[in-house]
Amino acid sequence: MAINNKKIRVLIVDDSALVRDILKKGLASDPDIEVIGTASDPYHARDILVTERPDVITLDVEMPRMDGVSFLKKYMQVIPTPTIMVSSLTERGKLITIEALESGAVDVVTKPKSGISDNLPRMIDELCKKIKSAALVDVTRQSKKISPIQAPISTYQKQALDETTDQVIALGTSTGGTEALARILPIFPPTTPGIVVVQHMPADFTLSLAKRLNTLSAMEVREAKDGDRILSGVVLIAPGGDNHMEVERYGGQYRARLIPGDLISNHRPSVDALFHSVGRQVGNNSIAVLMTGMGKDGAEGLLAIKNAGGKTFVQDEKTSVVFGMPKAGWDLGAAKAMIPLSDIPKTIASMI
Repeated sequence: MAINNKKIRVLIVDDSALVRDILKKGLASDPDIEVIGTASDPYHARDILVTERPDVITLDVEMPRMDGVSFLKKYMQVIPTPTIMVSSLTERGKLITIEALESGAVDVVTKPKSGISDNLPRMIDELCKKIKSAALVDVTRQSKKISPIQAPISTYQKQALDETTDQVIALGTSTGGTEALARILPIFPPTTPGIVVVQHMPADFTLSLAKRLNTLSAMEVREAKDGDRILSGVVLIAPGGDNHMEVERYGGQYRARLIPGDLISNHRPSVDALFHSVGRQVGNNSIAVLMTGMGKDGAEGLLAIKNAGGKTFVQDEKTSVVFGMPKAGWDLGAAKAMIPLSDIPKTIASMI
C-alpha cells in the first residue's frame, strides 16, 4: 500500500547496528517500502529527519544519550511524523513505550525476547503492516491537539466500590487510543459504573497501560483477569495476547471473561467481541463509545448494542487520530451521535 503510487519512505532509529541491519534488510523486502536512512541515536536521526522528511519513523525505545520518547516529543512539535516504537519487553521499555504512545507515537512492535531466527520474520511482517497503516495517519492534527489532562484527581478518594454495577460502560479504541484514554478516564469520578475497555496493543503492554492510567485516574484502573467482577469505580482493560474479553452476566453481577479465539477484524482482543457480548448480556443497561482507530473493528458490535437498546456513540473525526473505526460505526448507523473526545465523559455521565 504505497502512498500515491510511491514507496513509503522510512527512517530507522536504533542504537544497535545489528538491529538496524536486520530491520533495513527486512523492510527492503517489501516492494511498498523504501528505507531512506538509518541512525544510531536521536542526534543523527534529527539531521536525517530534517533533510529527508521520511513518511514514517521506526524508533527504538531505549537508547543512550536520549531515550526514544524524549526524542519523539521534540520532533513531533516541529516535524510531526508517524512513528512506530520498536520496544523491548523490559519494565522500563514498556513504561517508556506507553508514554511515547501518549505523546503521539502511532503504534508499537516488540523485539523478540528469544528465538530470534524463528520470531524475526513475524516481527518484520508485523512492522511492514504497521508502517503501511502509520503512513496514512495525519499526525499534524494529533500534535496540535495535545493538551493537559483536566481532572481534579486530588478531590477524589480513589477506591473501588464493593457493589455490582447497574450499568456497564464499554470503550473500544486503537490507534491514538492510548492518549485518548489518558485524557478522558481521569475525568470520571469513582462513583462511575464499571468500565470495560479494549485498546489494541501487543501482549505485555496492556498491564503497563493500566498501571499508568491508574496513576492518573480517580477510578481504579487494572488489567482484567478472567472472572473479574465489573464494579462501580473500576476500569478493566482487556489484556493483549491470546484472548478476547467478553462480558457475562451472573445473576445480578457482570463479570469479565477472557476467552481464547481467532483474530476478529485482525485483532485479539477485538472490540467487536467485547461489544457483541455487551449487547447480549447487558442490553439497554449499556453505554458504548467507539473511539479513534484504524479499520472497522467494533462497528458491528456497536450496532448490536444499539439494537439491544444500549446508548451508542462514536468519536468525531476532528478529535480522532484515525477516523477509521468511528467512521465505520457511523456509516453502519450504529451510533446515536458523533461526539468530540472532550465530550465523551459528560455525555456518558448524562446517560447514567
